[in-house]
Amino acid sequence: MNQTTKRTAILYRMVLPDHTCPYGLKARWLLRKRGYEVDDRILHTRQEVDAFKADHSVESTPQIFINDKRIGGYDDLRKSLGMKVRDPKGTTYTPVVVVFATTALMALAVSYATYGNLLTLQTVQWFIALSMMVLGMLKLQDIESFSSMFLNYDLLARRWVRYGYIYPYAELGAGALMVAGALSWLSIPVALFIGIIGAVSVFKAVYIDKRELKCACVGGNSNVPLGFLSLTENLMMIAMALWMLVMVGMH
Repeated sequence: MNQTTKRTAILYRMVLPDHTCPYGLKARWLLRKRGYEVDDRILHTRQEVDAFKADHSVESTPQIFINDKRIGGYDDLRKSLGMKVRDPKGTTYTPVVVVFATTALMALAVSYATYGNLLTLQTVQWFIALSMMVLGMLKLQDIESFSSMFLNYDLLARRWVRYGYIYPYAELGAGALMVAGALSWLSIPVALFIGIIGAVSVFKAVYIDKRELKCACVGGNSNVPLGFLSLTENLMMIAMALWMLVMVGMH
């Protein structure tokens, strides 16, 4: 009679009165998802945690053991299962992609609510203006970090440091005015100014000086590489401002 051998994993994780380790919960969930029967061993006190670390010569919990072999922590478990592990220092375009995907959905939703159609000329305008607002908001979450990273490549900020503090407000404000269709005499020149300075700065740093820098476009703590997407942000602002200038002239 054939019997299916159960795969068992031993998981040591920390559950203190005031803190439950989130990686312990994620490790237990992942093991069960992959078909393991989990021997869930809880470390209830700081003393138990410290004693466990000393006994096994490890620096952190959770710790996973499979077939009497220590796999390691949560990231080690993911690696052992053939899953990707994000490098906290590695560059990624994910934050910018998420921003643009979100603002595109927002623009489509607003267009449908307003006109009953998803795709209208206004959808594109709202997409650019909403992107400006969201990107400005992300920069303002930690303006000190943003301004420091911005100084690495922006030509105007390097000559006038205060511009690094003004830029997020200008981007957010111009975007809001463009969404509202108000004060075009203010939003158009602001968007043109910051867009042109930004585009020239990025082009010089990336394509002329060949520098490998991180972009401050989604805030000062991102690992987004300075390059095409950074240039796109500025070109969209320029395009939006020029389009609005044409529309104002027609009226």
